[in-house]
Amino acid sequence: MEIPYEEIPNFPVSTVEGHSGKLIFGKLGKKNVMAMKGRFHFYEGYGMKHVTFPIRVMYELGIKTLFVSNAAGGMNPVFRIGDLMVITDHINMFPEHPLYGPNYPTGPRFPDMHQVYDPELIKMADEIAEKKGIRLVHGVYVGVQGPTFETPAEYRMYALLGGHAIGMSTVPEVIVAHHCGIRTFGISVITDLGGFDVPVEVSHEEVQEAANNAQPIMTSLIREMVQRI
Repeated sequence: MEIPYEEIPNFPVSTVEGHSGKLIFGKLGKKNVMAMKGRFHFYEGYGMKHVTFPIRVMYELGIKTLFVSNAAGGMNPVFRIGDLMVITDHINMFPEHPLYGPNYPTGPRFPDMHQVYDPELIKMADEIAEKKGIRLVHGVYVGVQGPTFETPAEYRMYALLGGHAIGMSTVPEVIVAHHCGIRTFGISVITDLGGFDVPVEVSHEEVQEAANNAQPIMTSLIREMVQRI
């Protein structure tokens, strides 16, 4: 079953090319799944409450595990375009926190942020990737506001802070999911590289192309993870 976002009360509508805007309900094997075809970003002008509203809906519908993916710029010199990076931690650089304001009763006022990305799911992904011959890298994801891509100096700065990949999504949704007690697995498609000696220009179209090329591999990995849960 597919429900367009505009038919759902209080749901934002994605304005980004490549994000069509539907909630999809169905089965993957024997597991009930809910998927978002298109997401919302802070840089579109939405507040954090709107960006993370779908996670609140998922919680109310009984979702126990969240799989979140994104396209990201790589800052680790061993990364290659098209790599899949399992997110082991994140650095939140957004100017507004998704839990700012009155506390929702889904979690504590001051949630602990250790092991936000579930270690058991990360271990499972590594085992499946080894079996399937999929190259997986691990790293820290830096979440920034956007919508500009980073300058070479910014890439280098975020790498010095401990980041391995950088993007404009994921962190707000993951924080809210963690606050709701939802297990989370995050993965980034490395669609471009920055901060190295040779400057590399990047466009939204090139990011989309790299993400589309990596999608079948990522789908194969996540499909088996869902079936194992």
